[in-house]
Amino acid sequence: MNAIVKSIIANLHAKPDEGSEIVDEVLYGMTVKIMEDVDESWARIQTTYRYEDYCQKENIIVDNKKTDAWRQEANYFIKQSFADVLRQPRIQSAKMMTLVKGSIICSITNDELDPEWAAVQLVSGETGYVRRQWLQEQIPENSLSEQQIRENVVQTALSYLAAPYRWGGKSPLGIDCSGLCSMAYMLNGVLIYRDAKIVDGFPIKQIAVERLQKGDLLYFPDHIALYIGDDFYVHSSLGGNEVNINSLNELHPLYRKDLATTITAVGSLF
Repeated sequence: MNAIVKSIIANLHAKPDEGSEIVDEVLYGMTVKIMEDVDESWARIQTTYRYEDYCQKENIIVDNKKTDAWRQEANYFIKQSFADVLRQPRIQSAKMMTLVKGSIICSITNDELDPEWAAVQLVSGETGYVRRQWLQEQIPENSLSEQQIRENVVQTALSYLAAPYRWGGKSPLGIDCSGLCSMAYMLNGVLIYRDAKIVDGFPIKQIAVERLQKGDLLYFPDHIALYIGDDFYVHSSLGGNEVNINSLNELHPLYRKDLATTITAVGSLF
């Protein structure tokens, strides 16, 4: 069975227990596969990037037909950190819900709307309205050039600057190191492994450090960062409490010796 996430953020737990470790988040509108029906409250699910953990059923709509249709029709994601979905296309209208960056939504064509607004269909089937500039069409896999992808993933990662560190998180409300890197790629049409390591079967491959370019990934013990060029990298750092920028140059004020001297691998899509 397949399902659609209907909560703003659905936590994925290490065990079917609300008190267990949160290992990932799945955002509104993302689709998942039900791997095991645990009980009336829990299911073990698999994400599109092949992560498997436990999710509370109250966060998802389990329906093959609806999920298949949603996958075909939900063609936009929220690019603003937070976006209110309103009942009418005017700022004074009542709020239906607030979505976070990376949430997937279905855009509805409505030629009569003010160009400032876009009509959207929610997972529930209801119609709402968001600012058009807060929507971005999903990028098909392999549709961008190498240079476009490199530049895009850097800009996407930088858009999360100052987001607080959250273990297992991947939204502007809170994001961890691998959440940041995986979202930077996911929002540009590439699904990479969710954790801080290179895994066979995913598109990131290890390269020599001498080949490092912007958009490539830096791996450390239990940590990952995205290289943005000129010896700088962006990462969600537990030590820094938020998404920030540091340098590999030991003469720079943003140099972090604990990271710069412990790089275990460099990964690249190319």
